[in-house]
Order: sequence, then C-alpha cells, then structure tokens
Amino acid sequence: MSIEQRIRDLGIDLPPATAPWANYANAVRTGDLLFISGKGPTPVNERPPKGRLGAEFSVEDGYRLARSAGLDLLAVIRTELGSLDRVAKVVEIQGFVNATPEFEEHPQVLDGCSDLLVEVFGDRGIHARSVFGATSLRAGFPVILKGVVEVSA
Repeated sequence: MSIEQRIRDLGIDLPPATAPWANYANAVRTGDLLFISGKGPTPVNERPPKGRLGAEFSVEDGYRLARSAGLDLLAVIRTELGSLDRVAKVVEIQGFVNATPEFEEHPQVLDGCSDLLVEVFGDRGIHARSVFGATSLRAGFPVILKGVVEVSA
C-alpha cells in the first residue's frame, strides 16, 4: 500500500504547508536527504497555541501539539517531493519543548510526532530523535519540530 493511500485510510487530512517565517526555506534537499525547517503546532480555534508545558499545557496537550506540528512536517515533505511515497526513511526528528524548569516529560510530548510518523510510514517512520527543553520558542509556541528524511528516486 502506498503512503498516500495509507494516510487517506487513516483519515488524516494534511493542512497546507505553512510558509517560512523569515529568509529561509521550508526544506532543503541535498543528495538523498531532505532537511525540514522547524515547524510549530497548527492553530487551535484559529489562534496559534502559546505557552509552556508544565504551566499552560499538560503532557497530553503537548502530545497533541507535537502531533499537529508533525502534520505540518508531513505537509512540507509532500509539497517538496510531490508525494509522501517518495520518503524512503524518516531519519531524524528534533524537538524543542517550551517548558517550565520543573518539567521533565519532554520525550512523552515528542511521542506525539513520533507515533504519527510510525502510524503513517510503518517501519520507515522509525527514526533517531532528540528533544530539548527551552525557556522560550518563537511566537511563544509550546513545541517546535524539525526533521530529516531520506528520499527515494
């Protein structure tokens, strides 16, 4: 089954890829690798989510926010490659979590994106991962993700 068919079967409707916020590209391809710039969660009630994990947002909220940022990563990949079927492997995801100093559940937040990628790509979605706590992120986002995928011919 193709990835595009799987995403339809899962009932996932990808949003349009968000535009870069400044003078950079949404993604850059070199050789067989596509590097995706940092993406935040999609708006909630037409407003970008702002706040910190451990204060305004719970771990469960963070999981959903990371999943929504993962949807934007997928939208960028589809826009850049024309089809998610061209992804040979999700190589790496890095996550940045805007959190209170006491917050320690960063990995559980990033699971929202990781679980989505495995759901969509199966074994090709299993990736290396790093997650970092931050005292602030652009636009007050609670989560920002970036990624690298291997592209097939």
